[in-house]
Amino acid sequence: MNEVSTRRKRGGGRAGHATRRGTAAIEQLPWILPVNIDRPTEPLTEEGVARIHDTAMVILEELGIEFLNPEAVRILGEAGCRVSGENVRMDREMVMEYVRKAPSSFTMTPRNPERQITMGSNHILFGNVSSPPSYWDLEIGRKVSGTREMCQNLLKLTQYFNCIHFAGGYPVEPVDLHASIRHLDVLYDKLTLTDKVPHAYSLGKERVEDVMEMVRIAAQLSDAEFEASPRMYTNINSTSPLKHDYPMLDGWMRCAARNQGCIVTPFTLAGAMAPVTMAGAVAQSLAEGLSAIVLAQIIRPGAPCAIGTFTSNVDMKSGAPAFGTPEYMRATQMTGQMARYYGLPMRSSGVCAANVPDGQAMWETEHSLWAAIQSGTNMVYHAAGWLEGGLIASPEKFVMDCEVLQQLIRYMDPAICDVSDDGLGLEAIREVGSSGHFFGTKHTQERYTTAFYQPFLSDWKNYEAWEAAGSIWTAERAHHVYKAILEDFEAPPMEESVREELAAFVERRKSEGGAPTDF
Repeated sequence: MNEVSTRRKRGGGRAGHATRRGTAAIEQLPWILPVNIDRPTEPLTEEGVARIHDTAMVILEELGIEFLNPEAVRILGEAGCRVSGENVRMDREMVMEYVRKAPSSFTMTPRNPERQITMGSNHILFGNVSSPPSYWDLEIGRKVSGTREMCQNLLKLTQYFNCIHFAGGYPVEPVDLHASIRHLDVLYDKLTLTDKVPHAYSLGKERVEDVMEMVRIAAQLSDAEFEASPRMYTNINSTSPLKHDYPMLDGWMRCAARNQGCIVTPFTLAGAMAPVTMAGAVAQSLAEGLSAIVLAQIIRPGAPCAIGTFTSNVDMKSGAPAFGTPEYMRATQMTGQMARYYGLPMRSSGVCAANVPDGQAMWETEHSLWAAIQSGTNMVYHAAGWLEGGLIASPEKFVMDCEVLQQLIRYMDPAICDVSDDGLGLEAIREVGSSGHFFGTKHTQERYTTAFYQPFLSDWKNYEAWEAAGSIWTAERAHHVYKAILEDFEAPPMEESVREELAAFVERRKSEGGAPTDF
């Protein structure tokens, strides 16, 4: 039996994890919204920015984007776009006029106001893995289809870790729930097991409307209060090259109309759905994304929008996506530079192509996370738990990724670079002089427990002590951590009347048939 001790702060806490011989404590950072204090990496020259912008504008003006939703086409046409069937072209002056209406920063407030997050203003926020159809953990030892229980367990990890700031889409697709009602059960779980900002899939009218109503109920808001400021968000992907599909546009327009977060992320794989060159793929991605933001701003000027990037290269032998590569990193940095040019918040991802939580998984994920920091990303999807190019969710990988996220959040703490008299520590240097050590000085002792933290997986030992303790590997330790967290998990508080109202809504919508499964 794992021994667990608890010290919670706003839903996070401290727990124990078993090793082969005994237990050790997990310490995590408090709930904070990290601010990226680094200057962004900008690989493009001023001329490079201008050329990518011009290419994106030429795509919008001359080639156009296919909008496979008649209502979207109507709205764009009435606003002055040139429409030919489903093809919509828009002048660059119009594009820039509407893009400038989107806020450069906005907040999203979930049912627990203490979990409010800021999208923009140099903040960088991390979210859980979303949407894999399959699941892997050490206990099962193979890839299996996701279930509701697996999804619930990953939601518990999402709530537990303070370095996870928002609850993205389904952390694993629970295929044991029928697709027509899946969104109802998972959103019920998400709203009762977490109190962080939730996501809605833009897959047609019913799913988005149901999620918005459930989020409203969970926070006990009137319709006017719900629409006064963002409470949740959606993300849509263009169907590259140069298309937006019907159901995603439907959800996008509904969220924009009700002032909820709208993030557009073209999924452009260079050499497959976009030019093989990174500059060409980024330019195409920007054109696809900006066209959706124009639509949102026509519907509701000032609607909270962000532009995302999911641009990477592929294995040209197999066509499989490659993640965490140098090309992926540069594409993310380039898109970040362009997002600042347009004055838009940006979303990117923590991703890898590895099949299990091994060394490859961690270096590819950390490369993509560093690209997010370097690019000035504001919201990082899939920051914990992603494997096999998004086909697998893993609780061990989730825990291991949270270790990395804690390190990165600590890296961004401005206290590390404190150059005040206190930070410089000259008096401590005088005290020690040229002999002795700093372990016992007042300067060290006063700061050891407050200024630094012990990463919860490192538990450093030399080789002999590690071997004597049972030689446990990182993924094994992460498995014990994940099991201990589940054993000790406490859902965030919710009034019983609110829980009952949510459950009643779910049952009513199920009786009505839920959502269609064909589009």
